[in-house]
Amino acid sequence: MKKVRFTNRWMQTTVLSISVMALAACGGAEEDPAKVAEEVNEERFDERENEKDADFLVEAASINMEEIKLGQLAQQKGTMAEVKALGKMMEEEHSKTLEALHTLAETKMVTLPSSLPEDAMDAYNKLNEKSGKDFDEAYCEMMVKGHKRAIDKFEKASNDAADADIRNWASSTIPALQMHLDESQRCEEKCKAANKK
Repeated sequence: MKKVRFTNRWMQTTVLSISVMALAACGGAEEDPAKVAEEVNEERFDERENEKDADFLVEAASINMEEIKLGQLAQQKGTMAEVKALGKMMEEEHSKTLEALHTLAETKMVTLPSSLPEDAMDAYNKLNEKSGKDFDEAYCEMMVKGHKRAIDKFEKASNDAADADIRNWASSTIPALQMHLDESQRCEEKCKAANKK
């Protein structure tokens, strides 16, 4: 009996994943990947609690993808060594977190965004327009604000998520986010001090 249930769940996941790809392929390509993932999860989960947990995982994936992309940009366009180093750390650390998140989402049958969501792409494009010291300062400022918001979301999930594994994952991720925030604040202070000279 368990085997049949697993097969049906696996088939449901496969069909829904194919639906996401089909939506993206036909005219839905311009639709926000995070919204597409949320819609698929909404159809999959009957209970509101599970849907909220899925929404958190979608948001967590979006946060990590944005940090990776911005980190890559900082390594290319940063003028200060500290900014480049911060970007490299963000890319590496958030890549690991995203990998762990994909594993967790798979076990919970949660669909994650397949690419960078619209608001993250907007943030990337806005930052990409800047150069020199303006870029350095803007990047650090984005990292500080972004990690403060991320910590709030992860703390909420670590207390409120219905699923114990999701609560534990959120809780275990907070120390790294706090360390990223501390590094970002240090980098922001150095940028401001350098710009005053």
